[in-house]
Amino acid sequence: RRYPTVELRAKTFNGPTHVAVPSDSAFLKALLFELRLVDDHVFVEHRDTCTRINHSSVYSVSTGAGTLWPVLAFQRRGLIYACLPLVEGPLEPRPPLLTVTGLSQGLALLLGIADYISPSQKNEAEMNTKIGQLRNLLIQACPLGTPLNTNIRSLNSSFEDIQEMPVDKDQPAWRSNSYKGKPQVNVCITEKVKCMQYDQRDVVDTWQVYGAVNCKCDIEGSAPNVTLTVKLPTNGAPLQDIVVHHCVTSVPPAMLMSSSAEPLHDSVYNGPYQFPFIPPSDSFNLCYYTSQVPVPPILGRYQLVEEGSQIKITVNLKLHESIKNSFEYCEARIPFFNRGPIAQLEYKISYGQLDLSREKSLLVWGIGQKFPKSLEVSLTGTVSFGTAGKEHPTDYVCTGNTAYVKLYFKIPDFTLTGCYVDQHSVQIFVPGKPKITASRELISSDYYIWNSKAPAPMVYKTLLE
Repeated sequence: RRYPTVELRAKTFNGPTHVAVPSDSAFLKALLFELRLVDDHVFVEHRDTCTRINHSSVYSVSTGAGTLWPVLAFQRRGLIYACLPLVEGPLEPRPPLLTVTGLSQGLALLLGIADYISPSQKNEAEMNTKIGQLRNLLIQACPLGTPLNTNIRSLNSSFEDIQEMPVDKDQPAWRSNSYKGKPQVNVCITEKVKCMQYDQRDVVDTWQVYGAVNCKCDIEGSAPNVTLTVKLPTNGAPLQDIVVHHCVTSVPPAMLMSSSAEPLHDSVYNGPYQFPFIPPSDSFNLCYYTSQVPVPPILGRYQLVEEGSQIKITVNLKLHESIKNSFEYCEARIPFFNRGPIAQLEYKISYGQLDLSREKSLLVWGIGQKFPKSLEVSLTGTVSFGTAGKEHPTDYVCTGNTAYVKLYFKIPDFTLTGCYVDQHSVQIFVPGKPKITASRELISSDYYIWNSKAPAPMVYKTLLE
């Protein structure tokens, strides 16, 4: 879809640096070339040089009229989603990406379109129908080139319907449809923990907790008011770096000023964290946060030593006594890079079950849903390998004895910070007694335990700093 109003504004803002958008076919050809989906066997210096590494989905696309920038593009399940956001200013020198507000708007719109189309991709007829409806949906979502509602799924696909929709001046743009029925609110706090453990004196272990409060509010009315309170226990870790959804109407300034960049001190905001808001129609993240907790949930030690044609491994894991010993799943994966398939394996485990992956290059240690009473488990083993083939995993970082164990776990009804939603504190200013459902969970994310008998790569040492 093209917006002449936006192109006219771009010409005004960009001045002499403006590059006209070519025809659809010419743009598509240039974009496919830039994404290496055509002519990928040809080396093109500006595109393929190793000094240029893309850290984002923003590209420069060369056309006959000049270079288009910033082109936002990504692939998802075989489809390409792309847009050209407006830069409100000159293009030379190129402004920092964070200052281009159109990028976040364009990304939100593309993700909304992807969320609308993706579920039907297995059914070609259904997908074609949805793509055919996109034109009408974009008239509502982005009428003049500025996204008003990026939740495409919540819009009406029939153009006749939207012409007859009553307009309520009190209804905010993010409430795209109205709910009829008994009021109910579902809230879920999801915390994720990243961790790097080295078991070495000269390297400091690092861990990081970040969370999100997700809400789904089914409430009648064009602009219902809801107040939700997140609380901490007495010894809970304070929430920091809090970012709230735009539907939140007000929060104490001290809540937003609490930053993990500064050491914790007595004046840090300990809550309660109260959020008054007018909810969107669909599920949304009310806020994001980070926190500094004193210990990681699982402490580990990994030792890998090469002895001739064999390697000896030892893994020790200990669940911290403050952590709830009830998992939905918990497993440790031990990969072996740059080696052949595992030909012989002798091992001893104190708890759980050990399995070998189908390609015979990964040990999967299933600890299960509980640690034993001692809260400690161990694995020792001797591994020998066959001849390496092309199908076996390689890694340019993990060479020699530089290796890791990666943990995967999920603990329901638990958060590392201890934060929770008090169901009785949820206030909804509508008639009728609402049904409130609150849950929480802790999930591992990039949870590594490095071999203490080898140097850990620097790229991972600085990952969380």
